[in-house]
Amino acid sequence: MTEAVQGVEGAEHVLVVDDDPFIARLLEIELRASGYDVVTAGDGKEGLDRVRERVPALVLCDVMMPNMDGLELTRRLRSDPSTSAVSVILLTARGLSADKLEGFSVGADDYIVKPFDTPELLARIRGVLRRAKEMRAQSPLTGLPGNVRIQDEIEERVTSARPFAILYTDLDYFKAYNDHYGFARGDQVIQYTAQMLQEVAQGIAGIEAFVGHVGGDDFVIVIDPQYAEPVAERIVQRFAQESPQLYDEADRARGAVELTSRTGELQRYPLLSISIGVATTEHRSYSHFAEAVAIATEMKSFTKQQAGSSWALDRRTF
Repeated sequence: MTEAVQGVEGAEHVLVVDDDPFIARLLEIELRASGYDVVTAGDGKEGLDRVRERVPALVLCDVMMPNMDGLELTRRLRSDPSTSAVSVILLTARGLSADKLEGFSVGADDYIVKPFDTPELLARIRGVLRRAKEMRAQSPLTGLPGNVRIQDEIEERVTSARPFAILYTDLDYFKAYNDHYGFARGDQVIQYTAQMLQEVAQGIAGIEAFVGHVGGDDFVIVIDPQYAEPVAERIVQRFAQESPQLYDEADRARGAVELTSRTGELQRYPLLSISIGVATTEHRSYSHFAEAVAIATEMKSFTKQQAGSSWALDRRTF
């Protein structure tokens, strides 16, 4: 649930990656004049190092560069959960449709052909960042609050010293399901999970129960501590009862899905299960939302080591 870091004055942080020093400097000047906090890098490898130092809101990068080109940089960003939500605009002198499709296929948010008009570039940057904020505020797939609202909800509880519990929830073997049945069926699983979590959380903890969609198959529930265990237990029970219906009859009877690896080996993956890590103020206090999320994530990782759907609550007092 990493958020893009902003500058001291609240300016959105932008990384410019271009092997042409003149273009990189020009973009830096224009972006700074428009209120952005800007750093530059000379190629994709250096750009990746800069991202690891400080996660930007946007990466504006050339496609053709030495050491690591813009396409590979975009792939690397998208494959890392901590940077997968970073916006990327590719700049290139190649304007063929096939080039643009390649850029979008690796996960770029926009694609601008050189030479570019500066006002248009700035408008495209604003548009990409605006869409990213809207998506973080609300998941387009589930309609649940996204990362921004999740963070705000937890921070409000922390700063007001209100008791709370965080249930960090995700699905086990979802990638295998997605690979086997395709993205459309995978999206249906995410939507089912979102609805089930809402029904359980609000059915037990009331309408004030907060359910957010981090992204992918990850969800966060924020409720009063007294409801944490019954909500976690009921979610596990319902998912174990209902999730087999998400499979075709043959896979359900087999108790697994079969996928062929790149080497031609037939591999079996268990049916979907759900894992929940719980952090609560009943056992310790938190000074920052990230502390609570880290504990819940740690407990989720612990419970994922168990077979089937399960949950684990942190009871440590240190």
